[in-house]
Amino acid sequence: MVPSFPWKIVLIDDEDDIREVMTVALEDSGYMVYTANNGKSGLELCREILPHIVITDIRMPGIDGLQVLKTIKENDSDTEVIVATAFGEMDLAIRALQLDASDFVTKPINDQALNLALKRAEERYTSRKQLADYTDLLEKENAKTSQQLIQIFDFQKNLIENSMDGILACDETGIILTFNRSMEKLIGYLKSDVILKKNFSDFFKPGEEKKMKAELTGAGFGEEDRLFLYETSLKDHSDQNIPVQLSAAALKNHGQKNGIVCFFRDLRKIKKLEHEVTDQARILHQDKMMSLGRLAASVVHEINNPLSGILNYIRLMIKVLKKGDIKEKQKEKFERYLDLVEKETNRCSQIVSSLLTFSRKSRPSFEKIKIHELIERCVILSQHKLELSNISLECNVRPDLPFVSGDINQLQQCMINLIFNAVDSMPEGGVLKLEGCYDSEKNQVAVMVKDSGTGISRDNLPHIFEPFFTTKDAGFGVGLGLSTVYGIMEHHKGTVDVESKSGEGTAFFLRLPSV
Repeated sequence: MVPSFPWKIVLIDDEDDIREVMTVALEDSGYMVYTANNGKSGLELCREILPHIVITDIRMPGIDGLQVLKTIKENDSDTEVIVATAFGEMDLAIRALQLDASDFVTKPINDQALNLALKRAEERYTSRKQLADYTDLLEKENAKTSQQLIQIFDFQKNLIENSMDGILACDETGIILTFNRSMEKLIGYLKSDVILKKNFSDFFKPGEEKKMKAELTGAGFGEEDRLFLYETSLKDHSDQNIPVQLSAAALKNHGQKNGIVCFFRDLRKIKKLEHEVTDQARILHQDKMMSLGRLAASVVHEINNPLSGILNYIRLMIKVLKKGDIKEKQKEKFERYLDLVEKETNRCSQIVSSLLTFSRKSRPSFEKIKIHELIERCVILSQHKLELSNISLECNVRPDLPFVSGDINQLQQCMINLIFNAVDSMPEGGVLKLEGCYDSEKNQVAVMVKDSGTGISRDNLPHIFEPFFTTKDAGFGVGLGLSTVYGIMEHHKGTVDVESKSGEGTAFFLRLPSV
């Protein structure tokens, strides 16, 4: 039966404070909330209490959110699942929707977005239960009277009309016989203008109907005379193409095909998300290139002096060689000159190599990383900029810290973003501290980036990790730096925290699990 309030919710998240805050908010809204701190215990809890709705984080150690979603749908398809993703993980959100999640919300979670997702989950759960109750009714009851048949017919009609999927059926000639309310919303035609007036082929691009029917008779998307989750497009009343996911079956009477019934799911939201994934990747790379531009300007000045010195030493040695035999005293000078040339050349090479690595656009590749080596690369790139900005650097990162697993390029981008933020917060100069330590109890490596700058106001502090939030003037940032840091740390199963007071500086803490 359709549940009466309160609805039962299982909340799965590996962060204690998120579980605590969301539990309070959900219970205030009248829900019964049960919590778990990982996927395994969350699934055990689901088997025990049989919740109506599950809210699960995507990124968790062990069994992640997608595995939780897949397992729940395999064991109890009636349970609705809402997934929580970080900004920049829209590809995972799309995958979750394809696995039949009812919706997704992005972190930090907005109350309004969560309420909308819960409402959608309740509607889906209620619709499925009504359909299950109706099926059970048909199995248990034998409708013998005309009144019973009329009631069943009306109930069927009501189910078709109120289905969240668009339902369209035609006879063997293609004439439309069924066209529900969701189909009206999907393609903009009124039922009165379609039933017995339009043909099945009227809603497809040339060739698409033939291709779809060929797949229907095959077994590539299900079994013969059935299609499951087949992607195509429909033409709406304005002759625009609408991407849809189609499930269909050939209707038969005494073994003879006499029509087709189709169920359509609107894919415009998913396609929009796919485009947003591409757009976000482009914008994030743009933000990285802005940082690269600021680095390059500093690096050009930094390598100019050693290159000038190298050139002068080489010219001096060439001049001496042209004069003839080299004396022993001159050989000693040559050795000293060559040693200086080697050191300065190596220094320039490290700077350029670090800059090229930072600028490279490549797919994330996780490997074992030494934090002190990561910090050294960031210091090489930013040292000169710090000096020009009258900022002294205090670096205390032990070389024996445990390895972390991650993408060196993404973690470097995190550090560069935090260093640039620190520089911007100290327009008159100051002190930047970089520290690293190991927390054996939590098995985490922590990095602190602390400045003596202007700090962050109490009003702005809750919003600094939101995409496109910035306090900088137009043209000096797109508000993605800290949002990028948050997303990258989520992707690495780590965290980023901040401590700051207006006028008293800011400290960011990056924490990553050690390996």
